[in-house]
Amino acid sequence: MGLPELAIKRPVLAIVCSAVLVLFGLFSFQSLSVREYPDVDSPHVSIQTSYRGAAAEIIESQITQVIEDSIAGISGIERIWSSSREEYSSVNVEFSLDRDIESATNDVRDRVARIANLLPEEADPPRISKSESDAQAILWLSLTSDRLNQLELTDYAERSLVDAISTVNGVAQVRIGGARRYAMRIWLDPAAMAARGVTIGDIEAAIRAQNVQIPSGRIESSMREFSIKTRSDLRTPEEFRQIIIYDEAAGRIRLGDVAQVEVAPENDRTNLRVNGRAGVGLGIVRQSGANVLEVANGVKAIVAQLQRSLPDGLSIKTSYDQSVFISQSIKEVFIALGIAMVLVILVIFFFLRSVAATFIPAVAIPVSIISTLIILAALDYSVNVLTLLALVLAIGLVVDDAIVVLENIHRRIEAGEPPLLAANRGAKQVGFAVIATTVVLIAVFIPISFLDGTTGRLFREFGVAVAAAVMFSSFVALTLTPMLCSKLLVEAKKEGWFYKSTERLFTGLAAGYGRLLGWTLKIPLIVVALAIGFSALAYNFYEAIPKEFAPTEDRGVFYISVRAPEGATMDYTRQNVEKIDAVLKPLGDSGEATSFFAFLGTFRQPGPVNQAFMFTRLVPWEERERSQQDIVKSVFPGLLAIPGVRAFAINPGSLGQRGFSAPVQVNVGGPSYDVINGWVDRVMERAQENPQLLNLDKDYEETQPQIHVEIDRARASNLGVSIETIGRTLETLMGARNVTTYDQGGKQYEVIVQAQEENRRTRDDLANIYVRSETSGELIPLSSIVSLSERAGPGDLKRVDRLRSVQISASLGPDYSLEEALNYLETLIRDEAGQDASISYDGLSRSYKDSNQALVFTFVTALLVVFLALAAQFESFIHPLIIMTTVPLAVTGALGSILLAGLTLNVYSQIGMIMLIGLTAKNAILIVEFANQLRDEGKEILVAIQEAAIIRLRPILMTTISTALGAVPLAVATGAGAESREAIGIVIIGGLIFSTVLSLFVVPVVYILLARFSRPSGYLAARLNELETTHVDKQKQPQV
Repeated sequence: MGLPELAIKRPVLAIVCSAVLVLFGLFSFQSLSVREYPDVDSPHVSIQTSYRGAAAEIIESQITQVIEDSIAGISGIERIWSSSREEYSSVNVEFSLDRDIESATNDVRDRVARIANLLPEEADPPRISKSESDAQAILWLSLTSDRLNQLELTDYAERSLVDAISTVNGVAQVRIGGARRYAMRIWLDPAAMAARGVTIGDIEAAIRAQNVQIPSGRIESSMREFSIKTRSDLRTPEEFRQIIIYDEAAGRIRLGDVAQVEVAPENDRTNLRVNGRAGVGLGIVRQSGANVLEVANGVKAIVAQLQRSLPDGLSIKTSYDQSVFISQSIKEVFIALGIAMVLVILVIFFFLRSVAATFIPAVAIPVSIISTLIILAALDYSVNVLTLLALVLAIGLVVDDAIVVLENIHRRIEAGEPPLLAANRGAKQVGFAVIATTVVLIAVFIPISFLDGTTGRLFREFGVAVAAAVMFSSFVALTLTPMLCSKLLVEAKKEGWFYKSTERLFTGLAAGYGRLLGWTLKIPLIVVALAIGFSALAYNFYEAIPKEFAPTEDRGVFYISVRAPEGATMDYTRQNVEKIDAVLKPLGDSGEATSFFAFLGTFRQPGPVNQAFMFTRLVPWEERERSQQDIVKSVFPGLLAIPGVRAFAINPGSLGQRGFSAPVQVNVGGPSYDVINGWVDRVMERAQENPQLLNLDKDYEETQPQIHVEIDRARASNLGVSIETIGRTLETLMGARNVTTYDQGGKQYEVIVQAQEENRRTRDDLANIYVRSETSGELIPLSSIVSLSERAGPGDLKRVDRLRSVQISASLGPDYSLEEALNYLETLIRDEAGQDASISYDGLSRSYKDSNQALVFTFVTALLVVFLALAAQFESFIHPLIIMTTVPLAVTGALGSILLAGLTLNVYSQIGMIMLIGLTAKNAILIVEFANQLRDEGKEILVAIQEAAIIRLRPILMTTISTALGAVPLAVATGAGAESREAIGIVIIGGLIFSTVLSLFVVPVVYILLARFSRPSGYLAARLNELETTHVDKQKQPQV
């Protein structure tokens, strides 16, 4: 007894089975997390090390290389890249997706601990964290006040906000942008020090000796005890001024005699502006792999609680929120889900013209879609944009099986069979076709599910969701559908007037198709030639279509990367940021933008002050006429016109791409920076001729102004001055030195010693510095033992996969694709460097390269898997070949529709084309399977294929139109994430309609040409039965 017969005989059981699936699906939905994309974040671990006073070259050789060598042997490492700047080393390690972040971090920590003694003694211990060192914040909160200055804002944020926000699950770090932390700044006057015979060492020793906190014990009596608290530390500028450096007969020298003391910012090398006003920002960085929506919602809940206790005049506003786009795009897909469901049901009603008949396949939609959630929850997947896209597309697919069963039962009822008998016979007749199409569609998504890397992880959940929905739909089609047909369908003579009046349309359509088909079958070779010609067009279309990793989405925000020349001051950078603000101001005046956020400097301290990043938050999608992409194009000329600074606008990356980098990022690796820089300079000189590469740049510039101090070691030794004394003196006066701390309000702040600003502006100021001889005790002018020279050097030394590397970056012109840009630069690099250069990619460029190769392989694999699955089911290699003729036509239709719509070939459109393999094969299966059944009944090939094609016309049209209409809400999408949905929707509609129209004629023609070389699938079974009856088994004859 088959499934359909069991369901018809036991209708309550059929209903209960579907009800249980729906119930478990609803329970599963409660446990599914909601996020933008599947969790595809590779585990990232960063190692950051500070070495005060060290040049970039020393950092690279003594710290960065040592750390890279130590961690290189850890299993599962995908990539290592590093940056060596003045006084700072950052090493980032990306692990494979299957590595656990905790164990990866422990492995790194263990390897770094082994080489701790190989690092310079003066270097700080390496800091290891579970995120990229340059990870971007998912949320920026801006603090502004008309009563509090930046010092007070920073102090309030550190005391009241940072700790509270850090408790939110998934928060890795809370960065304070534009921070102005309190510090006791001691500004030294070298001339006053020289006049009084005071050195840096004397001052530092005096501060440490007189600013101490020492426990003093207790007094104990017979009945009570008192603890003694001696206030031996210093807390105010006046107390620090009174520090005694020398107390001799000639007089008492206090710190105030040789320095100015005040409470001032610890660091003024960063700044933050919100809508043109100075402020402080809180940037929330999530842990590697944490859910953006959950982290953002948790932070916003904490901030809402803190709003009630804010000081008067202080406001906290959200300047940037990545989760807004995510939640809005998920909402848009849910809306598309509902629209697709309505459209599909209307298509079914149009063809069946009966409410009862429409209800039967319509029931399959919620049952199949909700049941899919069981599989997603069991595999620990999430509700995200891609799984919801899969369910939208699945709406058109899940009704297909039910339509095929229903239409066949309906046809038999029209032929005069009672509904109960027709339901049983009709479901059995198409049972194999239903199972075959289900296996084919599942087979298509098997290769997607086994894709490696980020692309595989992204679309695995997509593939599993579609496959699960199709699997459940076939179960419903073979159980619930025939049972409902036996109960709800009525005999043809009992149909209403609407059905009878429209029946002529469908009989006329079938008759017209039959005449066209008959004429087509007389010219098979011409039809095959036309099919080959249409298929060949696919290559021309492919060459003409621009290619990229993912379409640029309107995310309601755009970034601006700002870079001034090496050696530029904070004031210089600030002035240029104000010019950029002026370029962006019209966006605010027109109501298209709500906030302008600018952060000057970097979070790495000490860091460069010639950089800034800015972002502009736009109003919601429905409140503006221009897209984010159009707005970015409009501000580009204004940014390029600003002299003396390199500024360019960047659209945020799609599919989990992070950062504020340009789309083109090519790394050139080689033996030394001089050699690589020579290659890159020649490449860039030629690349300047390409007007489509905007803001062409490299990250290695020997333009940072440097004053090199050469020490006369012999003379220094003769005068009794140690190298360490010279180094410490220069570090303190020209840089800044944290000597000790002081207490303010229960919190410790730094005491920093540095020369006054007017005494460290020119190289001549170095001549006014004195050091004390350790042998004679006399003051020695520093100029007598050092010589100075001005040079230019690199500000940042990059390494990729343990090779010295220089990166070429660029933005793309309006009609220039990423593929064209990368191919162009690769050609130039090979021309200039040959095979000596190592080429690798970062950011969007890397994702494009990885996904492009993987998806081509997946498409070919999907074709092969589908072919083998069909061969196994049809017990023939001929029939699968007939069915697969529809695939090239579908590819031509898909590429043609992309070209007509002016879209690009990207990950979404490629996934759509892989889906088309199963969708188009499904229609051909219906024709071929029915033709085989008729051949088994003894009909000739020509008669069998004609009859099968005409009879299957209505279910083919119904399933094609329902699937295409299910994709219409995606193709005409608007709002958040519309670009990605449009790509896959256009491909499905164009490919499916084009291939279906042609395959209705091509498949029967190819069947006639090739089917003669195959026997009916039941031939061997019939032959075996014949032999069994004619040949008596002598082994079983009774022995006489």
